[in-house]
Amino acid sequence: MDIKPREAPPSHVTTAEVVAWVGERLRSRGERMTRSRTAVITALGDHGGHLTADDIYRAVSAADPSIHLSSVYRALDAIAHLGVVQHVHLGHGAASYHLSAVHGNHPHAQCARCGAILDLPPDLLDDVAARLAADLEFTLDPTHVALSGLCADCAALPG
Repeated sequence: MDIKPREAPPSHVTTAEVVAWVGERLRSRGERMTRSRTAVITALGDHGGHLTADDIYRAVSAADPSIHLSSVYRALDAIAHLGVVQHVHLGHGAASYHLSAVHGNHPHAQCARCGAILDLPPDLLDDVAARLAADLEFTLDPTHVALSGLCADCAALPG
């Protein structure tokens, strides 16, 4: 896949294509594609979305024990600035990450009882965002936090 270095990676590409795009983009900025950056992208791609930094660190350190937790945080920060990783704040817990280049940016919902995370359609909050912009001149980022409620299974449980 031909991904130009000044463009955001297209949605729904493979993890290997994301690694290649990030490497190209970083080199165009005079930065390096480090082992930890490659390992973080690979861990996110291999394990799907909604991983905390600690989850990512466990996956990365299983493959390469020489990579430290601080390197994982630095790698997440670097690749988030490229628009490749989306992070979302879930309840009172740690931020969760996924490869937006593979899964796309989208809002989330989290069950307040069991903690399940649901991926929501990307356009779900468009009307809310438009109303906030028109009424309050407020620009909503619906991908940064999760909506809270009960999943179908928990809603069906008594009390």
